[in-house]
Amino acid sequence: MPNPDLLKDLGIKEESINKEVEETLGEGAEETLKKAYEESIKDFEADTILKGRIIGTQGDDVILDVGYKSEGVVSRNEFLNPAEIVIGKEIEVFLDSVEDDAGLISISKSKADRIRGWERIISSNKEGDVVRGRVIRKIKGGLLVDIGVPVFLPASQVNVRRVEDIGEFVGREVECKIIKIDEKRMNIIVSRRRLLEEQREEMKKKVLEDLKVADIVTGVVKNIADFGVFVDLGGIDGLLHITDMSWGRVNHPSDMVHIDQTLQVKVLKIDKTTERIALGLKQLTENPWAKVENKYPVGTKCKGRTVNILPYGAFVEMEPGVEGLVHISEMSWTKRVNHPSEVVSIGDIVDVQVLNINREKQEISLGMKQTEVNPWSLVEQKYPVGTLIEGKVRNLTNYGAFVEIEEGIDGLLHVSDMSWTKKVVHPSEMLKKGDSVKAKVLTVDAEKKRVALGTKQLEDNPWESRIPDKYRVGTTVVGKVTKLTNFGAFVELEANLEGLLHVSKLTGDVQSPEQVLSQGDVVEVQVIRLEPSEGKIGLSMVRMIESQKKKAPPTGPIQGDISHPPEEPPKEEPAAVPDAPDAPDAPEAPAPQA
Repeated sequence: MPNPDLLKDLGIKEESINKEVEETLGEGAEETLKKAYEESIKDFEADTILKGRIIGTQGDDVILDVGYKSEGVVSRNEFLNPAEIVIGKEIEVFLDSVEDDAGLISISKSKADRIRGWERIISSNKEGDVVRGRVIRKIKGGLLVDIGVPVFLPASQVNVRRVEDIGEFVGREVECKIIKIDEKRMNIIVSRRRLLEEQREEMKKKVLEDLKVADIVTGVVKNIADFGVFVDLGGIDGLLHITDMSWGRVNHPSDMVHIDQTLQVKVLKIDKTTERIALGLKQLTENPWAKVENKYPVGTKCKGRTVNILPYGAFVEMEPGVEGLVHISEMSWTKRVNHPSEVVSIGDIVDVQVLNINREKQEISLGMKQTEVNPWSLVEQKYPVGTLIEGKVRNLTNYGAFVEIEEGIDGLLHVSDMSWTKKVVHPSEMLKKGDSVKAKVLTVDAEKKRVALGTKQLEDNPWESRIPDKYRVGTTVVGKVTKLTNFGAFVELEANLEGLLHVSKLTGDVQSPEQVLSQGDVVEVQVIRLEPSEGKIGLSMVRMIESQKKKAPPTGPIQGDISHPPEEPPKEEPAAVPDAPDAPDAPEAPAPQA
């Protein structure tokens, strides 16, 4: 019987067909047709290939008559070529199932095509054969290539080198080698890489046999790395190192070449054992260093462009391929340059002078400060000894303060030249960074770039005028303890004037000044030694006037007498104390630096 659904789609009533059949064939015609139809489909079995005829289309479906009691339907997507969909055309389909729940057969054109293609491939190809096909699409892990049947090309086998996007091969014709056939699963795996490697191996042998050092050859850029470029010479790659690309500076090979660019290069070295070839591009032109000594003799002043900056200096390009180094110490006569970037930037045009040339090493030493007048050559004239200056404290060190006389010119104010009377241990006791200070120029050494300054020299030396008369030996005076040391105590006699009260000059059997004295104590002392030339006063204890200790020492016959110090727990006997030493001098300072 005709398919009711098909008759309905065609607008034909089933009753009219039955009536027409009975009128034509007579009574019992329906049974006769049914029996004949069943006889015609008795050989239909699943998993077989049938021939069908296209009888129509509906939306995305193509309807086929395969000789069964119901028509079959396949999707348009199963036709690789839409031109194949022609009414009346006969095609092969695969019968998946004879009848499903809806009473329809399930057929597939793509399965039939695959089986027929598989049979053709298997009959004519084996593992190791070379096949050609078109890349259909990109799938997970690789590409699908149509060689009559879809075969799998893994991503790792697409090319000799890793491909960033294998999708760019879709639609291209490729040649591959069959590396695996799985007949049971009807799978074929192919490799384009293996085929290319075998072809390159043959070409490589020929290139290595023919190639010679100094040959000029043509190649194609295949890969770019930070250190250079790999150039395909036809079967074998040569390395064009970044240092052989140009006589000038190359920051990165990609600044000069790009992938797939054709280059003419010179063969510099061939190692047939390791199959390595070194190539050169700059060797095709003359080396500019060959004439550099004639063109830039020592002392020459010229302009150049800053092309690189490093912590120790800046490289200046004098012409393409010729660079010189301006060391950080040659950038300024006076400015303290911590990093070259404080003076120049990449791309700056600067004036330089040639200081030295080493043609063999291709090195040129340049100076920037030599193009200017050295201000230190004028310092002695501008600031002779005795000149009064005013400047800002630029920096403090353990031994003194650096005072800026003018931009780039500093003088050293040593701790020993800060006060006639005060023992200055550190300059921070008198000054701080940024203070404005007046001073007198003591010495100038232009060659060593040193200027010595003094502030105490702004006034008369009291050790020569006033102190010897006021503090004669035998004079008794009241003072305050300012500092305790292991050898004694310093006593302030007046502002910025101290004397040393040695431990041996304390009354009583005292091993350490801390036993009887504290900082801030007021004592009466006697001058026992005066050395104006050394700026030192030696003292001896007379009596205690005011003690800062929590417990006052026991009183003796005379108020404040400390001949009987308070009892303390026994201590280890200290080493013998020598005679009272002079007050320690300020530490020897290094010569002032520019």
